[in-house]
Amino acid sequence: MSANLPLIRGYEPQAPLLLQAGSVLSQAQFLGACDALAQRMPATRHVVNLCEDRGAFMHAFAAACWRGQTSLLPQSRVPGVVREVAAMYPGCAIVTDTPFEDVGLPQLTLGALDASPWPGAAPEIPEAHVAAIAFTSGSTGTPQPNPKSWRNLFVTAGMCAERFLGARAARHSIVATVPPQHMYGLEASVMLALGGGCSTHEGRPFFPDDVRAALATVPAPRLLVTTPVHLRSLAGSKLSFPPIARVISATAPLSAALAAHAESQLAAEVHEIYGCTEAGSMCTRRTLDGERWLPYPQLRMHHHEGMTHVAGPHLDQPVATPDVIEAHDDGSITLLGRAADMIKVAGKRASLVQLTGRLLAVPGVEDGVVFLPAEAGDHARIAALVVAPGMTEQQVLRALADLVDPVFLPRPLRCVEQLPRNALGKLPRAELLALLEQGRG
Repeated sequence: MSANLPLIRGYEPQAPLLLQAGSVLSQAQFLGACDALAQRMPATRHVVNLCEDRGAFMHAFAAACWRGQTSLLPQSRVPGVVREVAAMYPGCAIVTDTPFEDVGLPQLTLGALDASPWPGAAPEIPEAHVAAIAFTSGSTGTPQPNPKSWRNLFVTAGMCAERFLGARAARHSIVATVPPQHMYGLEASVMLALGGGCSTHEGRPFFPDDVRAALATVPAPRLLVTTPVHLRSLAGSKLSFPPIARVISATAPLSAALAAHAESQLAAEVHEIYGCTEAGSMCTRRTLDGERWLPYPQLRMHHHEGMTHVAGPHLDQPVATPDVIEAHDDGSITLLGRAADMIKVAGKRASLVQLTGRLLAVPGVEDGVVFLPAEAGDHARIAALVVAPGMTEQQVLRALADLVDPVFLPRPLRCVEQLPRNALGKLPRAELLALLEQGRG
């Protein structure tokens, strides 16, 4: 018989869970609203959760779990992407908090929710219940589904809370700039509240002044969950932010220079989370402490047939990571780059991620990426797009030549006004190729 896990860890009816300007929703009120919503949810096995407001997303996500439904989490609200995901799960319905284009699926648009306090204990969810199916970005093909059991999400939240919060002497408040449909956003803003003892701001601030306002509405100690793209914007805004206990970053490489600038401007340590959609978050590091990462103590990593596999109490079986990992005697690891990013030029090997890191270390470079326009091979030619106001392409190349082997200097290297990053800071390959082709023109 399957064991159960609570919907909210350490349930305290009066404790805050959702924070917004001028009001607080307690855990009991949240459950009361979820119970009312569960009775209105479409009678389908799968629901596509397109809610943009984090509070609405959490209500729909929890109500679906309560009903035994699975939430489908596409990485984009683009109708074509939603159709692709829905086609994999016939009969599904959409739950949204803002009007969405008619794509031939039943829709429930959330309005005001009844927040009458739930009178009982926190409901329990079967640990094997598939609570969510997250999808890879699909930048190189059809989005790939990654089912997540309630145990997977709940236990990961506990490990993350243990790493960042310790004994939780005070209940931390989360402000997140990342969407909850992404695994990082789901784990670090939604599940860290439900399964980690935090409360979370219901919105998704984007611009620096929005982030400052959101931080000002939540009580200390504050956690800022964000990405390198947002960090660059926040650090360069010259705004004064409320005290932040810790900044957490993920989804893209973070340079030491940007981390140092952010720590100086935000007066808070900047930490990174390493993970993948397949296994969830696995390791953390303070960026300025060096290149090594520290895995959660409950995890075990081993190498088999050239791949690194991770095992833990939240996984049904070991999962192969997409990265090449070097283990050290002290338990830390070094990421050598994604297996798909490893290239060989003139008999020498390098990682595109590491080369991008070298590019970002060039003084004057604000943003950049090194990538492979065509299929890899022994004669692979790498390219780069870089944002470096006031610098020429030759100046960037000369500076980069001091940091990398000459065979890995990107040619062509194009200076552009900005990179085509999406809301998560990721760079769709098709848009990189188009921008590179424009440069040739």
